[in-house]
Amino acid sequence: MKKLLWIGMLIVSLGARAQFDAAFTNTWALQSYYNPAAAGLDSKLNVLGAYSLQMVGYEGAPKTMVINADMPLFFVGPKHGVGAAFLNDAIGAFSNKKIQLQYAYHKNLLGGRMSIGVRPALLMVGFNGSELELNDPSDPAFATNDIKGNAFDLDVGLRYTYKKLWYAGVSAVHLLGPTVKLGDDKLHEVTVEPTFLVQGGYNLALRHPRYKVAMDAMLRSDLLNWRGDINARLLYDGEKHKIYGGLMYSPTISAGILLGFDFHGINIGYSYEVYTGGVGVLNGTHEILIGYQHDLDVFKKGKNLHKSVRLL
Repeated sequence: MKKLLWIGMLIVSLGARAQFDAAFTNTWALQSYYNPAAAGLDSKLNVLGAYSLQMVGYEGAPKTMVINADMPLFFVGPKHGVGAAFLNDAIGAFSNKKIQLQYAYHKNLLGGRMSIGVRPALLMVGFNGSELELNDPSDPAFATNDIKGNAFDLDVGLRYTYKKLWYAGVSAVHLLGPTVKLGDDKLHEVTVEPTFLVQGGYNLALRHPRYKVAMDAMLRSDLLNWRGDINARLLYDGEKHKIYGGLMYSPTISAGILLGFDFHGINIGYSYEVYTGGVGVLNGTHEILIGYQHDLDVFKKGKNLHKSVRLL
């Protein structure tokens, strides 16, 4: 029962776990993960991996990894974007995996771009009952073996981006409210309630042209519980590299620091989140980001051109 009790304590102490999905610290970096309408929004191939180790030092603490990629479809037209992602989330004896594909359509509107996206997904839930130590192994409420199941899922999103100045978007994940039945006998099940997200961001230019402040906010709710996230980062845009540092805050839940740099399209970031609900300062969340970006705009002059050595 020890691990089961830890699961309950983690869920209560981390209000964000009231929703099914894990909460990442760097919400600003996972735009197309949270909203399928952001897929292929710019002219780059974007690949990002994030790993979150939460509540360090606690048995059965959440560990979450996501790999997300998106790009525009220039052979069809810059109005179309596609993406894919894989999520692996574990907390105590529970595991949650999600494989998803996404498509977005972009249209110029009022000086900006309006985007709409859809994302079908396969949701896979597992429970390692063999890891539990029960006082009464015959209790039918708990599986004593390892069980798993899967269900079809669907996410949708809408977003408006005004140049590189600001953006706003809304999305709905687990729109179908899928019920995952576990095991061969289907006696155990997990129902995932739809969650709604509202996002927005603004880039504030400073007097020095190489510096700016990027601010992002996100509110998510399953209509019973909610979590808000706010972060601000000071960005330095150099000739060969970019550096940022900032702060994040989630009311009643946590506060943290954000650090990172970009060198030749390779992005590396780190954040540390401290919970404000009585959990020790050293028992926070470590999060690592590793990403890669490559320009794919084949419609710009001089881009993606290669000379033959025979013509040099």
